[in-house]
Amino acid sequence: MKPLYLAPLAALAGVATFAVSAPVTADDHAAAPTLEVVLAHERRDDDRARDQYRNPAETLAFFQVEPTMTVAEYGPGGAWYTRVLAPWIMPQGTYIAFNGDSSARTYGSRAQEARAKAWTETFKSSLAEGMGVDAEDVVAFETDEMPEEVAGTVDRVLIFRSMHGLANGNTADDVLDAAYKMLKDDGMVGVVQHRAPEGASFADYSPAPGYMKTEQVVAIFEANGFELVDSSEINANPKDPANWEGGVWTLPPVLRYGDQDREKYLAIGESDRMTLLFKKAD
Repeated sequence: MKPLYLAPLAALAGVATFAVSAPVTADDHAAAPTLEVVLAHERRDDDRARDQYRNPAETLAFFQVEPTMTVAEYGPGGAWYTRVLAPWIMPQGTYIAFNGDSSARTYGSRAQEARAKAWTETFKSSLAEGMGVDAEDVVAFETDEMPEEVAGTVDRVLIFRSMHGLANGNTADDVLDAAYKMLKDDGMVGVVQHRAPEGASFADYSPAPGYMKTEQVVAIFEANGFELVDSSEINANPKDPANWEGGVWTLPPVLRYGDQDREKYLAIGESDRMTLLFKKAD
């Protein structure tokens, strides 16, 4: 069988909920890559510039992720973390990707709606091609369609830079309810989120969309049956004042204003971020 991590992972389009479980043989276990090898692979040549801000090795170590685990990633989107997680996890464990109910959202156009609702097949074909597996081995589902057999099987749920979208769209409860059901009793949720200053009032940071206060994120999790285990400054950036009129997207990698003050924003780097670890409340 072709080693799963050797094929380049195609860019994943759309927002979605998917689970991927690849067949593993003894040869796959012998050839399973270390995280160091995955991070250095040529498939990540365009991604590696972000490592200095996203610190994938340190972040996954803080979340206590092991390659033999069942790991669920919420909303892969552009697949930056998927290109780390899938090649590392799939040879020995199970990689899952999931998203909210696409039928519960509103859309600006029919084309946008069609793209959002087509993510299942898009993700299946993209990941199957990238990982050298059959598309039928890729299982995709949204939170409202989570297979019963997934419940209680997941070691880690990972949510990267998405809590502001869940909070603004009033979908955090649905996603965290699904995460709670997926997790084993000793499973945990790792979160990275753009961070507003703790001393700021809502009026101070609300004009800068994308940022949240740590206490807000913790409160959302507590309301959904979780408790904070630990926090880390791994992804902190003290250069970011988190008060941009254009929101977090003012900074790289988006650089929403193009060449306007580009060097200034590049010198700051990506946003200041909280890194939190939660477990089911006792």
